[in-house]
Amino acid sequence: MRKLYLTLILLLSLSFVANAQRAKSVILVYLDGGPAQTDTFDPKPAAGRNYTGNYKGTVKSNVEGIELGEKMTQLATMADKYTLVRGLTHGSNAHETGHYAMITGDTSGGAVVYPSFGAVISYMKRDTYKGILPCYISVTGANSRFNEGGFLGNEYKSFDTGGRPETKVYEVEGLVNKFISRERMDSRMALLNGFESMPMDKEKIDSLRGVNMEFIWGESRECFNLANEPDSVRQRYGKNRLGQSCLVARKLVEAGVPFINVRTTGWDTHKKHFQKMDAMLPNLDRALSALIADLDARGLLDSTIVLCGGEFGRSPKVLWEAPWNGGRAHFGAAFSYLVAGGGFQGGKVLGKTDKTGEKVIERPVAPCDLIGTVYLLMGIDPYGTLPHVSEGNLPILPSLLNEKKSHGLLYEIIDVKKPDYEK
Repeated sequence: MRKLYLTLILLLSLSFVANAQRAKSVILVYLDGGPAQTDTFDPKPAAGRNYTGNYKGTVKSNVEGIELGEKMTQLATMADKYTLVRGLTHGSNAHETGHYAMITGDTSGGAVVYPSFGAVISYMKRDTYKGILPCYISVTGANSRFNEGGFLGNEYKSFDTGGRPETKVYEVEGLVNKFISRERMDSRMALLNGFESMPMDKEKIDSLRGVNMEFIWGESRECFNLANEPDSVRQRYGKNRLGQSCLVARKLVEAGVPFINVRTTGWDTHKKHFQKMDAMLPNLDRALSALIADLDARGLLDSTIVLCGGEFGRSPKVLWEAPWNGGRAHFGAAFSYLVAGGGFQGGKVLGKTDKTGEKVIERPVAPCDLIGTVYLLMGIDPYGTLPHVSEGNLPILPSLLNEKKSHGLLYEIIDVKKPDYEK
């Protein structure tokens, strides 16, 4: 009888996951180093200068009751397009473990090193994604070694573009070289064909070469050509590394790429935090708001998940003393993410921290809860399995199966009702 029950649950789960899919692509805007939640998505203006530092004010959004940090002026005009998750927590204050938690969703402490959720999505979409471009792309580089394929293998790791999208020619590594023209490449290919007189599987070689040439010189190349974008669009995103990387991400979504990782560094602000944030926060506000608005205007936001956050937050209490001189430390006890599109609802706040932002007091969210919800909206069973070469089938998110490690998928803020068998 129990076997019949479990079989029924499995069938119901498969049907539910298939019907739950809302998204086709994910853009992760990863603030490597850890952004300060109190300066961005969870301000605490009444906490006093030892917590607010130089940013004593807030900005009201277009949704009643939602306020953001004073530098988030453009994002404040579109709060109806995203939700703020203010209850994220994993308790780690170390970069390495923080990256691992937020990139894989695994906080189980097991011996197996899990693949990133970009790699998992790449693996799960391997039969349905038909594009020439890689399924999982990082603009311009992966966040850490945990962006690799893990036990799934290097086939599913991130393709790192390298290069500088804010320059005149965005030289993507292995794809774009400003010194090599199409005519010169054709000449090289003709020379190569002339040398190939040895017996070989010509048909297979031609097929592989055709794919490579399409990758280098076909329509996919235009995804990285920002010169064909109106200058007004490039200005709207901001002509800096983050802004132009977000613009590339939009173009990759249009090309159908399932997972795009936009990495921006410099958020590890132990010293002179506010001086650095005076430049970095306006760039983030500009780029992220432009990305969300652009996706929405093009009819892509409903099918594209946008996530923004880092491996943890920063200490709400400012370190005024030397040698920090107004810095913020690592803080994994309570931090925030912005989530938008692809089935995530807008105009909401999930979770709450105390009056100083140091402790989650309502609706904590573990990394596996957030990533599991992304899987669900991408049509992937967050309770499913992945093949390990020696361990057999392993849970996609082992922490999601542990009541002490998980607080549940984020049904409160998605356009999918919790199934009866999970209640």
